[in-house]
Amino acid sequence: MRKNQELSQEECTELLKSEKRGVLSVHGDDGYPYGVPLDHFYCEEDGKLYFHGGKQGHRVDAVKRCDKASFCVCDKGRQTEGEWALDFRSVIVFGRIEIIEDREKTIEISRRLSRKFTDDEGYIEDEIRRAGARTLLMALVPEHMTGKRVREA
Repeated sequence: MRKNQELSQEECTELLKSEKRGVLSVHGDDGYPYGVPLDHFYCEEDGKLYFHGGKQGHRVDAVKRCDKASFCVCDKGRQTEGEWALDFRSVIVFGRIEIIEDREKTIEISRRLSRKFTDDEGYIEDEIRRAGARTLLMALVPEHMTGKRVREA
């Protein structure tokens, strides 16, 4: 990557904190990559990215077979008036997925993730009551992170 395009680690972290969604890529069936768009929560305290979802499915099966994964986040970008090109930033995090078994941790992170989308605490608590027992929490433990600034041309 060209140095003038590279984001600092602080810029990468800020993008992970501010953006709501990204694509988690895991090793899928028959050697094919499997990328799935997911909401995420970046936890500054432990430096991990958290995802929550159902306890079963292709993503869960793939992670249990191979814990290596990457997660890509891209901002919405901006367009300079009068130009077609879009300026945007992206981050890719490479690491290993941990399945979190701790129910209290699952509920805590689910609340924090939900607050990225709403400040309606009643709604959040209702969702946790309704779906909390069926929720699986995964953490991506970063091993390497890179980000860049792109100007389409």
